[in-house]
Amino acid sequence: METRQETKRDMLEKGAVLQRDKKTYAVAPHIPGGVILDFNLMRKIVDVAERYGAQALKLTSAQRIAIVGIEEDKIDQVWEDLGMKKGHAIGLCVRSIKICPATHFCKRAQQDAVTLGFELDEKYHGMDLPSKFKMSVAGCANSCSEPAVRDLGIMGTPKGYTIMIGGNAGIKPRLANILAENVPQEDVLPLVDKIINYYKEHAKSYERLGNVIDRLGFEKVKQELSN
Repeated sequence: METRQETKRDMLEKGAVLQRDKKTYAVAPHIPGGVILDFNLMRKIVDVAERYGAQALKLTSAQRIAIVGIEEDKIDQVWEDLGMKKGHAIGLCVRSIKICPATHFCKRAQQDAVTLGFELDEKYHGMDLPSKFKMSVAGCANSCSEPAVRDLGIMGTPKGYTIMIGGNAGIKPRLANILAENVPQEDVLPLVDKIINYYKEHAKSYERLGNVIDRLGFEKVKQELSN
């Protein structure tokens, strides 16, 4: 869990995260859902990492590829050569939406979590909020993208999606509360919009959604989101 002091040492505007050596930075280009269809993108990332003396490439838990060990004076040029959007790995905003392989790739999937995840990513990734906000979408109850420990988790079932809110896998883990079940795919985005707006209106600075629910009471939150 990042502290306010650590966030200030990171370079939010450049999408750069200070490393343990206190000298170099990691940058993570945005790769929605971790899905790469143009293999030249992988070649570009490797070429840039090599060109600017990166120490490593790290596959992150948020389905990004972090270029680790970039010197501060090279960060701008790294982004220019990549020509990619910055992944929002730090700051008070919606982080990358984690997506399982779903019906695009997985034989066990029951819902099209990839298409839904891309739609969520396009609309919300990087949106400023009172605290960091993590989302994930899973195509079945195996929950490979771990929706039960995300601020907003969406899990596919044979009859639609289960919507969960308030999860957190941080220092004080919290399982999400089930807000709605059997939600059709076309109704998910409008419900997510209500959840995001509710969070904006009711959260204090640096307060995660789970803490809002604990403070106000889940039944109250559920009732207000159902209206």
